[in-house]
Amino acid sequence: MNTRTLPTLAAGVLLAATAACGAQSLDGGSSGTTSAPSAAAAPSVVLDQAPAEEKAADVINAIQPDKELAAKASASLKSGVLKVVSSMGYPPMEIFASDGTTAIGFDPALARAIARKLGVKVTITDEEFNSQIPGVLTGRYDFVISSMTDNAERQGQVSFVDYVRAGAGLIVKKGNPAGIAGPKDLCGKTVSVVDNGSSMDLAESYDAACRKDGGHGVNVLKFPGDQEALIQVTGGRAQASVTDYVVAASKAADPKLAVEAVALDGTEAPWGIGMKPDNKVLIDSVKGALDSLIQSGEYAKILKAWNLEKLAVTSAVVNGGK
Repeated sequence: MNTRTLPTLAAGVLLAATAACGAQSLDGGSSGTTSAPSAAAAPSVVLDQAPAEEKAADVINAIQPDKELAAKASASLKSGVLKVVSSMGYPPMEIFASDGTTAIGFDPALARAIARKLGVKVTITDEEFNSQIPGVLTGRYDFVISSMTDNAERQGQVSFVDYVRAGAGLIVKKGNPAGIAGPKDLCGKTVSVVDNGSSMDLAESYDAACRKDGGHGVNVLKFPGDQEALIQVTGGRAQASVTDYVVAASKAADPKLAVEAVALDGTEAPWGIGMKPDNKVLIDSVKGALDSLIQSGEYAKILKAWNLEKLAVTSAVVNGGK
């Protein structure tokens, strides 16, 4: 996972989805002081609707709560909202809609789908990447879903439910003038990365391999955000930028940027939804919701809406990263 940082919105700004017009009840309980049959009861939860610009909106809005999963959700979750943190500016995984405040992209889409499957409301907060795990550990957020690689180091802090498998890639100038086809071609070159992410680790491993073979090392330039790293390539300071392949492909699809994507084979790893390890009920709930979405085919439809079918997993796995 590359660490992306955009200028963070004012502290505590929540990117909540617009509430649905129709209500769906978790428990069929009634409101008021008189008893009534559960079928005629006032709804206890009005589920969120996906934003209009969300490519998978129709799929998400059709998702109905899984009654068994909803019943097993923690009391605090059922009485409140699912508090999600992500980091916008990482298309197609996490981006802002045209209003500049609403979260869309595959990760927000899946967060909304999980919330609907559990029968709860959801808020999505934009936060700088390095603040996300601390925010989960302090209880500010229930989980982080932000294209975060599930690895052994991060498992020392949070537990993951893995939701896709994705690999790394390179962004190079259109026409690939430096002739970079793989890691060995980076020896003696300058590459840009987002600081403190798996792409930085990958670039540094390539540097070590180049030096071990007696060649020139890789000059690794580190930046706080994905956009800053990209500018180094388009501006000619770096010959390549190491990032996630889905991001590289997204950038390459924009003709204004005049860049190409190069896949780094053998780099695929699971990306996970991170939660406090001792929150077993929430971990089980998220795992169950993702498995339900996979089995129903709704997960595949959300992936397809964002052209990410190649990232699909066949089941939800806890801490599958190494």
